Amino acid sequence: MRLMIAGGGGFRVPLVYRALGSGPFAGLVSEVVLYDVDPGRLEAITAVLRAMPVPDGGGTPGGRLAPAIRTATSLPEALAGADLVFAAIRPGGTAGRIADERVAQDLGLLGQETTGAGGISYALRTIPEMLHLARLMRELCPGAWLINFTNPAGMVTGALVPVLGRKVIGICDSAGGLVHRAARAAGVPLADGRLDGVGYYGLNHLGWLYRLESGGRDLLPGLLADANALQTFEEGRLFPQPFLAGLGALPNEYLYYYYQRDSAAAAMRAMPATRGESIHRQQAGLYPRLAAAGSDAYRLWDDARRSREEGYLAEARTHGEQRDEADLAGGGYERVALAVMRALAGAGDAQLILNTPNRLGAAHSTPGQSTPGQSTPGEPAIPGLQADAVVEVPCTVTPDGAVPLPQSAPAPEQLALLRQVKEVERLTVRAATLGDRAAAVEAFARHPLVDPAGLGAALLAGYEQAFPALRQLWRRQE
Repeated sequence: MRLMIAGGGGFRVPLVYRALGSGPFAGLVSEVVLYDVDPGRLEAITAVLRAMPVPDGGGTPGGRLAPAIRTATSLPEALAGADLVFAAIRPGGTAGRIADERVAQDLGLLGQETTGAGGISYALRTIPEMLHLARLMRELCPGAWLINFTNPAGMVTGALVPVLGRKVIGICDSAGGLVHRAARAAGVPLADGRLDGVGYYGLNHLGWLYRLESGGRDLLPGLLADANALQTFEEGRLFPQPFLAGLGALPNEYLYYYYQRDSAAAAMRAMPATRGESIHRQQAGLYPRLAAAGSDAYRLWDDARRSREEGYLAEARTHGEQRDEADLAGGGYERVALAVMRALAGAGDAQLILNTPNRLGAAHSTPGQSTPGQSTPGEPAIPGLQADAVVEVPCTVTPDGAVPLPQSAPAPEQLALLRQVKEVERLTVRAATLGDRAAAVEAFARHPLVDPAGLGAALLAGYEQAFPALRQLWRRQE
């Protein structure tokens, strides 16, 4: 099977390649095609892959050879013959991330790349590029699946569904990592690819774990009441224990930006550099070194990876607090991606939290009933949200695609927030796909992290100055 990685010069590509040589993923892919618009980045990441230690003196467990590596800077060339496409692109690079964060922060708002104003900016320049990819896939490899990790993953996936239908699945490791860390803290570690007894609903980077059953008993209330157990994993430390007990759920880590908006924004402003600036400096010096490092390239990359992971969500931690190994080992987006690919290839069904339309399928239906565990086909998996809205929920993945599992209705406050952010996503997709500038202004203005709403026009003007191509997007539709 041939896997094409769009964004093949990306920093985390070695994680995918490394996972392809281990455990259940060994032998899944025979060739990896790395596509990127930057030949220098491709050269650096290829050096890392070639220097990567592999089992059995050059093969994978079981004696199979590691996947062959090919690079391409032509998208049609890269797509030809692809069975699977994994997309993790970043138009504008890390310099673009700096602008995403800085424009919002300079207006006194939260400066984060996927949440709030920065996420809308990111989506506006990313969705057109991903639509181009999807349309070429329909032409050049119509049978291929697109596994999308390009952020903001939920918004981008939603924009691609009209082009690719069920052939696009959005992934993120944040929700799955939360579930596995919480289960471990509750003393009931989950098996890989299983979510039995788990209740989770939301949008990408905006969701809640609300049920964690074992042996017919929900262990989540006990975990939320145990301050010591909550301190053993990142999400439990992000929020005060009384708050979590009153909420009756564990929020995704990105909800820190909603529940602690002012303190998060203040902490970001107090930092000497934004997260984007830190990563930009690291990568600007690292990539040339990787390309020239020979057999040392993998070690250099792995050291940088650990440093980068430890800086994640730094604004939410007290001075001197570090992420521990349990937080760093929360699952990994590469294992989510490969678990999806393996199930699509027919190597066994899997249950994973994914981004997909909020519509139940026949495989999980009981005609005539509508309860949290049994709903009719076509009904929403998350009650209260439209069936065609892309949501982030537990799904069963088979060779036919991802089918969401039915969830309980969110609490009124949660549902109101989900509806508000989903409307922002709808407006952003409209702006990016139709060139509707007014929809872009409205998307900024309506986001719950933009206050006052009158900043919508100022935000778009700031991002247009940072990204002049946005003005071309509007002009193409005039």
